[in-house]
Amino acid sequence: MAALRAGLLGLGMMGRHHARILRDVEGVELVAVADPGGDPHRVATGMTILPDVDALIDAGIEIAVVAIPTRFHADAALALAQAGVHTLVEKPIADDTATGNRVAEAFERHGLVGAVGHVERFNPALQQLRSRLANGDAGDVYQIATRRQSSFPGRIGDVGVAKDLATHDIDLTAWVAQGTYRSVSAQTAHKSGREHEDMISITGRLSNGIIANHLINWLSPMKERVTVVTGERGTFIADTATGDLTFYANGTVPLEWESVSTFRGVSEGDVTRFAFAKKEPLRAELEAFRDSVLGVQTELSTMSEAAHTLEVVESALRSAGAGGELVITGRVTV
Repeated sequence: MAALRAGLLGLGMMGRHHARILRDVEGVELVAVADPGGDPHRVATGMTILPDVDALIDAGIEIAVVAIPTRFHADAALALAQAGVHTLVEKPIADDTATGNRVAEAFERHGLVGAVGHVERFNPALQQLRSRLANGDAGDVYQIATRRQSSFPGRIGDVGVAKDLATHDIDLTAWVAQGTYRSVSAQTAHKSGREHEDMISITGRLSNGIIANHLINWLSPMKERVTVVTGERGTFIADTATGDLTFYANGTVPLEWESVSTFRGVSEGDVTRFAFAKKEPLRAELEAFRDSVLGVQTELSTMSEAAHTLEVVESALRSAGAGGELVITGRVTV
């Protein structure tokens, strides 16, 4: 079978990584790249740098990756849908939920694969976590808490930390828990003098009753990417920066040393750090995009799921402004 002809729209910080991997994914040939801003990272390597999405379509591509600023996602994706091109759009899917739903419906209407780059689904620690939770290793899951903090990235100017980073945590939590968000509330802060928020704290409840908590900011000198799942049998901790997964089991053997029992807690049991293969998440995501176009069921975030994620984030931002909990009512097609 001939390789899928791929086009890449956007050669910035994310685009350069997509270009690197697309050149190396079996069954895919990167045949065209486009960016009106040129090629700052010099990843085109011999290819003509096309000016826009229309020129990319004219190159005869079959699949496309869109890695341009958020405000341009919808127009590019809709043009690609109209041209019959299977597309993976970097997250978030669009500027707002209504536009995201419109993009999702366009790809559904044309019978095309439309996916969004929620790459944490392909983090090896989270894939292991999801599998083990589905297997019942934690028993009933009570709570999923995430922490995602780092210093401000100068490349982000069109959205705040909620749409740029919280979308990762909302999507991975819903995916790991295999449920959608039912309600959400939040608080935000603006500390860096920018238009958009640089800190957000979100509390929510999923459709399956699990409580979710997310702490996200661009104000910390310490980079942290952690997901903590607490269940009836113990606690999983996934470090998505390193791809490590650890399980802290509830204890079954009482400690006889009273002072240690008081300090550690009477239910502390074995601690297990799991060993497993660790593929680069973006490579795994692009391979899944290829497979999905070829008719294989994958774990890619659909555009409908991504629109739900965006609705949750927008509801959190509205809650922060209004000071109350908001109910999530959007449509999700899995």
